[in-house]
Amino acid sequence: MFSKVLTSFCLFLSLFSFSCKEQNQSVVEMLTAQEMVDMMSQNDFPLVDVRTPEEFQEGAIKNAINMDFLSDSFEAQINNLDPNEPLIIYCKSGGRSNSCAMFLEKAGFVKVYNLVGGISQWTNLGLPIVVPQD
Repeated sequence: MFSKVLTSFCLFLSLFSFSCKEQNQSVVEMLTAQEMVDMMSQNDFPLVDVRTPEEFQEGAIKNAINMDFLSDSFEAQINNLDPNEPLIIYCKSGGRSNSCAMFLEKAGFVKVYNLVGGISQWTNLGLPIVVPQD
Protein backbone atom coordinates (compact mmCIF):
# COMPACT_ATOMS: atom_id res chain seq x y z
CA MET A 1 0.00 0.00 0.00
CA PHE A 2 2.72 2.46 1.00
CA SER A 3 4.67 1.78 -2.20
CA LYS A 4 1.56 2.51 -4.34
CA VAL A 5 1.03 5.81 -2.52
CA LEU A 6 4.71 6.69 -2.85
CA THR A 7 4.71 5.80 -6.56
CA SER A 8 1.57 7.87 -7.15
CA PHE A 9 3.05 10.79 -5.26
CA CYS A 10 6.31 10.63 -7.27
CA LEU A 11 4.34 10.49 -10.51
CA PHE A 12 2.31 13.52 -9.43
CA LEU A 13 5.48 15.46 -8.58
CA SER A 14 7.06 14.58 -11.93
CA LEU A 15 4.01 15.75 -13.86
CA PHE A 16 3.70 18.90 -11.74
CA SER A 17 7.40 19.70 -12.22
CA PHE A 18 7.14 19.19 -15.99
CA SER A 19 4.04 21.41 -16.13
CA CYS A 20 5.75 24.18 -14.15
CA LYS A 21 8.81 24.02 -16.38
CA GLU A 22 6.65 24.47 -19.46
CA GLN A 23 4.84 27.45 -17.92
CA ASN A 24 8.04 29.14 -16.75
CA GLN A 25 9.78 29.10 -20.13
CA SER A 26 10.40 32.72 -20.92
CA VAL A 27 9.22 34.25 -24.17
CA VAL A 28 12.26 36.56 -24.13
CA GLU A 29 15.75 35.10 -24.30
CA MET A 30 18.91 37.17 -24.13
CA LEU A 31 21.64 36.28 -26.64
CA THR A 32 25.30 37.19 -26.65
CA ALA A 33 26.69 38.36 -29.98
CA GLN A 34 28.28 34.96 -30.59
CA GLU A 35 25.07 33.14 -29.75
CA MET A 36 23.28 35.42 -32.18
CA VAL A 37 25.78 34.65 -34.95
CA ASP A 38 25.21 30.94 -34.34
CA MET A 39 21.42 31.34 -34.25
CA MET A 40 21.39 33.37 -37.46
CA SER A 41 23.50 30.75 -39.24
CA GLN A 42 21.08 27.99 -38.27
CA ASN A 43 17.72 29.78 -38.55
CA ASP A 44 15.97 32.22 -40.81
CA PHE A 45 14.23 34.22 -38.09
CA PRO A 46 13.37 37.85 -38.83
CA LEU A 47 16.07 40.21 -37.54
CA VAL A 48 14.62 43.52 -36.37
CA ASP A 49 16.66 46.63 -35.61
CA VAL A 50 14.51 48.77 -33.31
CA ARG A 51 16.68 51.91 -33.53
CA THR A 52 15.72 55.11 -35.34
CA PRO A 53 16.07 55.24 -39.14
CA GLU A 54 19.01 57.63 -38.71
CA GLU A 55 20.84 55.19 -36.45
CA PHE A 56 20.00 52.34 -38.82
CA GLN A 57 21.53 54.23 -41.78
CA GLU A 58 24.83 54.52 -39.87
CA GLY A 59 25.21 50.74 -39.99
CA ALA A 60 23.17 47.65 -39.22
CA ILE A 61 23.55 43.91 -38.95
CA LYS A 62 23.15 42.26 -42.36
CA ASN A 63 19.56 41.38 -43.29
CA ALA A 64 18.06 43.46 -40.47
CA ILE A 65 14.83 45.31 -41.05
CA ASN A 66 14.35 48.64 -39.32
CA MET A 67 11.28 49.13 -37.14
CA ASP A 68 11.78 52.14 -34.89
CA PHE A 69 10.40 51.10 -31.49
CA LEU A 70 9.84 54.75 -30.52
CA SER A 71 7.88 55.65 -33.66
CA ASP A 72 4.11 55.96 -33.87
CA SER A 73 4.08 53.35 -36.66
CA PHE A 74 5.86 50.60 -34.68
CA GLU A 75 2.72 48.75 -33.65
CA ALA A 76 1.40 48.73 -37.23
CA GLN A 77 4.78 47.46 -38.46
CA ILE A 78 4.91 44.53 -36.04
CA ASN A 79 1.43 43.52 -37.13
CA ASN A 80 3.13 42.48 -40.39
CA LEU A 81 5.17 39.89 -38.48
CA ASP A 82 3.96 36.43 -37.51
CA PRO A 83 3.73 36.31 -33.69
CA ASN A 84 4.07 32.51 -33.84
CA GLU A 85 7.50 32.80 -35.48
CA PRO A 86 10.54 33.59 -33.31
CA LEU A 87 12.34 36.82 -34.04
CA ILE A 88 15.61 38.48 -33.07
CA ILE A 89 15.74 42.12 -31.99
CA TYR A 90 18.47 44.59 -31.17
CA CYS A 91 19.04 48.30 -30.60
CA LYS A 92 22.12 50.39 -29.84
CA SER A 93 22.98 49.11 -26.36
CA GLY A 94 20.04 47.04 -25.13
CA GLY A 95 17.66 49.50 -23.46
CA ARG A 96 15.10 49.94 -26.21
CA SER A 97 15.26 46.30 -27.24
CA ASN A 98 14.54 45.25 -23.63
CA SER A 99 11.45 47.48 -23.61
CA CYS A 100 10.52 46.24 -27.06
CA ALA A 101 10.89 42.59 -25.98
CA MET A 102 8.43 43.15 -23.12
CA PHE A 103 6.04 44.86 -25.53
CA LEU A 104 6.29 41.97 -28.01
CA GLU A 105 5.68 39.43 -25.25
CA LYS A 106 2.51 41.29 -24.22
CA ALA A 107 1.51 41.45 -27.91
CA GLY A 108 1.53 37.64 -28.02
CA PHE A 109 4.83 36.82 -29.69
CA VAL A 110 5.90 33.29 -28.78
CA LYS A 111 9.68 33.79 -28.79
CA VAL A 112 11.84 36.93 -28.86
CA TYR A 113 15.63 36.79 -28.88
CA ASN A 114 17.31 39.99 -27.69
CA LEU A 115 20.96 40.89 -28.35
CA VAL A 116 22.78 41.66 -25.09
CA GLY A 117 24.53 45.03 -25.41
CA GLY A 118 22.96 45.75 -28.79
CA ILE A 119 24.86 46.64 -31.91
CA SER A 120 27.47 48.37 -29.73
CA GLN A 121 28.50 44.99 -28.33
CA TRP A 122 28.32 43.48 -31.82
CA THR A 123 30.74 46.03 -33.27
CA ASN A 124 33.01 45.99 -30.18
CA LEU A 125 33.60 42.31 -30.95
CA GLY A 126 34.54 43.18 -34.53
CA LEU A 127 31.46 41.56 -36.05
CA PRO A 128 30.43 42.97 -39.44
CA ILE A 129 27.81 45.59 -40.13
CA VAL A 130 26.47 46.90 -43.42
CA VAL A 131 25.36 50.38 -44.47
CA PRO A 132 21.78 49.96 -45.70
CA GLN A 133 20.93 51.32 -49.13
CA ASP A 134 17.98 53.70 -49.39
